[in-house]
Amino acid sequence: MLNRPTAGLVAAALMAVSLGAPAAAAPQIPGIPKSKELTEIMKRAGQLRELVVTEDEEIRLGAGVSERVRERYGVVQDAAVHRYVTLVGTLLVKKSTRPGLPFRFIVLDTDGVNAFAAPGGYIHITRGALGLMASEAELAGVLAHEISHVTEKHTVGAIQKNKLVQIGAEESITKNPALWGKLVDVTSDLVMAGFGRGEEMESDRDGLAMADAAGYAPGGLGEFLKRLSERNKATSGKQGLFASHPETKDRLATLDKDIKAKRYASTVVLADRYRANISYTAKAVTEIATVEAGSAGLAGGTTKPAEEPKKKGFGLSTLIKPGGTEKKSAEVTGSGASRGVDTERNAKGGPVKTMVAVKVSPAELDAFRKEGNLKS
Repeated sequence: MLNRPTAGLVAAALMAVSLGAPAAAAPQIPGIPKSKELTEIMKRAGQLRELVVTEDEEIRLGAGVSERVRERYGVVQDAAVHRYVTLVGTLLVKKSTRPGLPFRFIVLDTDGVNAFAAPGGYIHITRGALGLMASEAELAGVLAHEISHVTEKHTVGAIQKNKLVQIGAEESITKNPALWGKLVDVTSDLVMAGFGRGEEMESDRDGLAMADAAGYAPGGLGEFLKRLSERNKATSGKQGLFASHPETKDRLATLDKDIKAKRYASTVVLADRYRANISYTAKAVTEIATVEAGSAGLAGGTTKPAEEPKKKGFGLSTLIKPGGTEKKSAEVTGSGASRGVDTERNAKGGPVKTMVAVKVSPAELDAFRKEGNLKS
């Protein structure tokens, strides 16, 4: 049993850890001498740590988040479309910093234009986004950006930096159902809400490098963003992909600057091959059916026609002005439904939630690459 002064120190040490202060600060309390017992107490207190996720846990976490995203939006049940997107995505993964991660590419059954990257390699892109694209280079640009969010572990990083989940030193997060459920909840919210300016700009830079290394014209992402910006002029505030991203004008300028500075020179666009594989067309924002207010984070829900744009300034998405990683990540924590008038995020989803299994052999991937004159 601990004596009274030592017990007091335990409380002080645990308080210091819970507040984010260094555990080592506690021994400075006057009148408490150093001892073997005290050293062990401080060691134990210091072991209350921020979330640490292994790669296996990351993949399992991504599976849980992806299940919620699919439940929300549904999945396009077209194996050919999934195979095409997977072929493009897999070529890019091979040029990423984590080529061995088992990425999965999922086409969501919704008219909203959006993309979501969940930990562990679960990349989601909507039918609406595919319908708005005009070439394989544009698809590659968006997928490369999302792949970078995974390779750089942006979601896990946001949880760690904002101390959204903490665990004990000897506690396995995968063996604690309540803690694991909280982690899936928090991660799902972050994925749906978007990242901070720092993460988005990093993924833009990494995405350019990835697309160019694969042989795609690096300007594909910029071309898609210009078209998306034009589409969103019919609405007030930022929508979907724009809800958490830097201002388009600045972003496009930075993309062009990076392309020139790094001398990216790949030229493959493949507009014809894209049209041969993707036949979707994008709906105007005002024509998109949305779920009822308050149910955007739930599966199904009653639908209604998209509302007329509200007065500018309404909704959390128009108020967020990210000034850095920590600030933005803290601000967006919460359900995607809190974004109010964001029609892209609140778009109605399809009825089938089952993921479409796609396996691409090395021979098929190589044939696809050669057919498009892409880089090996």
